[in-house]
Amino acid sequence: MTKFHIDFKNRLRASGIHLCISLLVATLAALLVFGLWYPYPYREISGGRGLFFLVVAVDVAMGPLITLAIFNRSKPRRELVMDFTVVGMLQLAALGYGLWTVFVARPVHLVFEYSRLSVVHAVDIEPELLAKAPPALHALPLMGPTLIALRPFKDADEQFQFTMAALGGAPLAARSDLWQPYEASKEAILHASRSVSELRARFPAEAERIDRSIAKTGHPVTTLRYLPMVGRKEAWTAWIDPDTAKPLGFLPLDSF
Repeated sequence: MTKFHIDFKNRLRASGIHLCISLLVATLAALLVFGLWYPYPYREISGGRGLFFLVVAVDVAMGPLITLAIFNRSKPRRELVMDFTVVGMLQLAALGYGLWTVFVARPVHLVFEYSRLSVVHAVDIEPELLAKAPPALHALPLMGPTLIALRPFKDADEQFQFTMAALGGAPLAARSDLWQPYEASKEAILHASRSVSELRARFPAEAERIDRSIAKTGHPVTTLRYLPMVGRKEAWTAWIDPDTAKPLGFLPLDSF
């Protein structure tokens, strides 16, 4: 075997080891992202899955490829250690920046927005308005989205003002000066929710999928309610408990 082949084989081995370590780190990062910041269904409806894998794919590929290019067993041990230290620091910096991007784009609240549920993301919220939210909502959650609702408009002028702002690109659900506890809107949520029989009538071709999703909630079809649910990229359906008005499950079906 020639020296070239031996050298290339050593490089492949070092690159493979580096790849295994990178995949392990990526797995730990995935547990953080999908276990805390983007639990189901937000990894799909908020685009968390695609954003995370884009970040991780670049990071996981970068380190092993650099190792494949620079590894040389004939280098002094100190030089090899220095090389791997620099590569590792670059890789961790890239991963840290990527995770920060995923973090600031994370969903923080599932908001009842008068006739639907809307997912609000940290990046959507204006910091100066956050101080106008109820005290319990001043800090954005770190452990996944929480349930909140929008209070009724004070008068027609306020409704017009906020509606115009929403048309201009300021989502109502992200207006923290309208937030209130979810329980305060229980009656309004149940009033806005619709019967499952109506949904089945609208989407007869989806009846089997609807029934499978409902079965997971443990609630009978006759009493269960639903609301449309909108996220960053997609619209889904949320099953609503007829007693508590809280979501019991989700279905990837646009029910608007």
